[in-house]
Amino acid sequence: MPSIKVIIPAYNEADSIAHVVKDIPDIVNEIIVVSNNSNDDTEINAKNAGATVLIENNKGYGYACLKGMNYISNQAEKPDIIVFLDGDYSDYPEELIKIVKPIIEDNIDFVIGARVKGLREKGSMTIPQIFGNWLATTLMTLFFRAKFTDLGPFRAIKYDKLLNLKMEDKTYGWTVEMQLKVLKQKLSYAEIPVNYRNRIGVSKVSGTVKGAIFAGVKILGWIFKYSFKK
Repeated sequence: MPSIKVIIPAYNEADSIAHVVKDIPDIVNEIIVVSNNSNDDTEINAKNAGATVLIENNKGYGYACLKGMNYISNQAEKPDIIVFLDGDYSDYPEELIKIVKPIIEDNIDFVIGARVKGLREKGSMTIPQIFGNWLATTLMTLFFRAKFTDLGPFRAIKYDKLLNLKMEDKTYGWTVEMQLKVLKQKLSYAEIPVNYRNRIGVSKVSGTVKGAIFAGVKILGWIFKYSFKK
């Protein structure tokens, strides 16, 4: 089996993080929870559940992901696959096996867990999320002939390919930046339908008007930047 490490950005996910960590399959070599300036029991609960816990005080989804990547880069043995997963328990961590399967068996570079309508629990995605996903993936289809249908955070990528993407975004644009760079570098990719449920707690992005607006601006900014970039 290839070496697999999971990075979980988490901001005040004390009630959910242990569930996420404990449901991750045993094929994973290390689970890394990055506490993104949490002020509750996220860190202690993640550690007690068996995760490696890092602290990133700069607020932002991308900051947390980059912290996890930096930690891995300093390890002697590098993983083959990196999986990104949210800490709110909206995804089903046990489906990680489905996410990494195309990489292991078919040599695919990048896989997204697509939150398809038929597998989503009612209310698990807000109207701004649904519209934002549709708009972003439609624009990627228009500009890049992409076949993405979702910007889902549950995703896996070969470690060497991830490094080659040279990820930059520190906040809301992390997921779409990754997908755009996958397209630009002509990496192979696939989507796997996954189940999706109502998260534990309140969303820090889609659950607020400010968060939804900022996320939308970031996502569209990345798309138009790459649309006109030679």
